Amino acid sequence: MDITTIAGISAGLGLVLMAILQGGGGLVVFINVPSLMITVGGTIGATLINFPMSKVFGVMKVVKKAFFHKETPPEGIIATLVEFARIARREGILALEERISGTDDPFFRKGVQLAVDGTPPEVIREILTIDLEALQERHKGGQDIFNAMATYSPAFGMIGTLIGLIQMLRSLDDPSKIGQGMATALLTTFYGALMANLVFLPIAGKLRVRSEEEVLNKRLIMEGIVAIQSGDNPRVVEDKLKSFISPGIRDKIKVERR
Repeated sequence: MDITTIAGISAGLGLVLMAILQGGGGLVVFINVPSLMITVGGTIGATLINFPMSKVFGVMKVVKKAFFHKETPPEGIIATLVEFARIARREGILALEERISGTDDPFFRKGVQLAVDGTPPEVIREILTIDLEALQERHKGGQDIFNAMATYSPAFGMIGTLIGLIQMLRSLDDPSKIGQGMATALLTTFYGALMANLVFLPIAGKLRVRSEEEVLNKRLIMEGIVAIQSGDNPRVVEDKLKSFISPGIRDKIKVERR
């Protein structure tokens, strides 16, 4: 579980609620069903118009990465690939087939299997690059949906504001209805801004970060397997893979190897 996502949303909502409660009037003042209908309903409707139904419902699988994510450190992948290079150099590349049975990463298994089958390094790189590009497109689709929702929610907040102002102006002769119109006018903007800046944009950003981390790991796997198939010795494989990561992580790998 990614505690930072949950902590961030909880902290943001908590501070907003504290500010509301300390301002007087209570929480009830900020609950307006028509405003929620305009903002939430409009955002969902526009999203369904813009994206196919399958992608909208499929994004729920992607959003799990923002809340539930098992982090795979790159240093662990590098250590595994260097060990595979040693095995391939000592026992032959066919010995790697037994080692991938316990690997739960299909990308890793596919790459090693291609190497074991004698696929040329350039062909391995081409096949795995296609898989990697498809992965990036899937991740980008999820980010696009949340970015679109972050655009729609404030827009429908403004639409709700216009509706509230129209209702208020039509009721100037009845002071009892002015307050209701103003509430709808202002609360829709509040709901739209809150949804966009506390939920949709942060989740889109977290998905982008997770995608970058996963792509880096996949690139490490691809380059490591290609290097192993090319016959590089373990030290060269390690040096190649370390060039993909930051100096701080490289130093960590050195510490772990001592």
